[in-house]
Amino acid sequence: MNYKNNYETWLNAEQLDKALKIELMSLSDDEIIERFSTPLTFGTGGLRGPMGVGISRLNVHTMMQAAAGFASYLKKHFDEGVVVISYDNRKDSKRFAEKSALVLASYGLHAKVFESLRPTPMLSYAVRHFNAIGGIMITASHNPKEDNGFKAYNQTGAQVNLDEAKAIIAEVEKIKDIFSIKEGPLSLISTIDASFDDVYLKDIASIQINQEPKTIKIVYSPLHGTGGTVIPKVLRHMGFEVIEVTEEMVPDPNFTHTESSNPEQEKAYIGAIQTAKTHDADLILITDPDADRLGVAVKHDDDYRLLTGNQTAAIELEYILNQSKDVPSDGIVYTTIVTSDLIKRIAESKSLKVIETLTGFKFIGEQAELNDAPYIFGCEESYGSLISDKVRDKDAVQACMILSEIANHYMSAKQTLIDRLQSIYNTFGFHLEYTESIFFRGVEGPSTMENIINDFRNTPLSIDGLTLIEWRDYKAKKLYMNNQMFDLTLPSSNVIEFRFETAWVILRPSGTEPKLKIYFGIQAKDSHLAQNMLSLLKAQLLKRINHE
Repeated sequence: MNYKNNYETWLNAEQLDKALKIELMSLSDDEIIERFSTPLTFGTGGLRGPMGVGISRLNVHTMMQAAAGFASYLKKHFDEGVVVISYDNRKDSKRFAEKSALVLASYGLHAKVFESLRPTPMLSYAVRHFNAIGGIMITASHNPKEDNGFKAYNQTGAQVNLDEAKAIIAEVEKIKDIFSIKEGPLSLISTIDASFDDVYLKDIASIQINQEPKTIKIVYSPLHGTGGTVIPKVLRHMGFEVIEVTEEMVPDPNFTHTESSNPEQEKAYIGAIQTAKTHDADLILITDPDADRLGVAVKHDDDYRLLTGNQTAAIELEYILNQSKDVPSDGIVYTTIVTSDLIKRIAESKSLKVIETLTGFKFIGEQAELNDAPYIFGCEESYGSLISDKVRDKDAVQACMILSEIANHYMSAKQTLIDRLQSIYNTFGFHLEYTESIFFRGVEGPSTMENIINDFRNTPLSIDGLTLIEWRDYKAKKLYMNNQMFDLTLPSSNVIEFRFETAWVILRPSGTEPKLKIYFGIQAKDSHLAQNMLSLLKAQLLKRINHE
């Protein structure tokens, strides 16, 4: 079916949402082609993208299609069961959650829907708590306000794995008439009220290590998202003084009072830093809309310094391993191929096993389920970590708890988290990581991005003055080193990695957005040398991408 037929189907559909019909009538010819040529892809974790009318956009109809495909998949593996649903503050998130529940009910499945927005880690926890067969989180995580998404979880509380995703995609693709999806009875739908917060918070309270007097002052913002429902409560229960960024505490799909919903961007901290300066706070914590990612800023030398996800993860792991009374010698630390090598060095200094996965916390959740050995810690570079695997996804609630404890602990020794990070660098060497994202929007975007990846796959990266030690093609599952080829054990993924003596570069198309992500990792004697190396790597790689 070509784009014209798709467009006519939507134009003539009696079931088409009224607001979408108005938008449909306003589309230009180019917009019609873009909106109706290629469907929004249900990827390895679900859907994520811009909201709007058309098969390439997230809307109530494409969302219901995803829910129907997921329900069809579940019914092939379970005769009956519960599916838990949560949602964030984005436009139509609550409506999408309610419609997803009705679709599940039409398949005879029971849906438990949080009565108001709650974090992704609470959804993961609830799946396990209720012995559910799956979960759905309506969120676009840290994406721009124009986006929304549908994340699918299996019965372990982790995001669906690659094989499960493929099977779900097959079910979604079987649904040819998007307007024929039915809604089931309300009798199969129930709500999870606010009393569940205490169940979750009580269970994860065990991650606290040192019960010490609280002396630091914390500023917190949920960036208009879900974190505000539970994080101030748990920090105050621990005894901390918490100052909220008042205007950013209100759930708001327009993100009115913050310039970014992404803790990886400096502009997301503007309101929090202003509040911190007013109250002379020691620590700033901000969480993304679904509260699985944590951003941290620390007062140091009378200024507020931002930490990266790699840095906070290193601080967390080093503290856990040195302060916990009993770290199992057979325990496992989980990280990803694009996360700082510093994590591996810290774990291996305690003779702990490290399991490295592909990018995405779903792989860490999957491995934590498969391994019987004790879970110690898991993290990825994109501001996500998990201390207790009672949750099987990254958890910014837990991260807020442990980072607050760490900052408070070292304050008694007149050290900030910046001081502690420097101490870690003194022991394990200076590590610098950086991620460059290049967007490829429009119909030609995916093919352009694929051509770039294939170019590096066919001709390995060369950097002046550096020797390529090895390179890995994760799609072919091959490692090339010393003119020899070895097999890789990780699942196939469209990722290319190049390792030099003291640096590495990884190219990976995003699984949720139309962009190529380029990861850089460098180890050097100091930050000046590391920055020089990063500049060299970036300049020569981007020159090749741009055919200069």
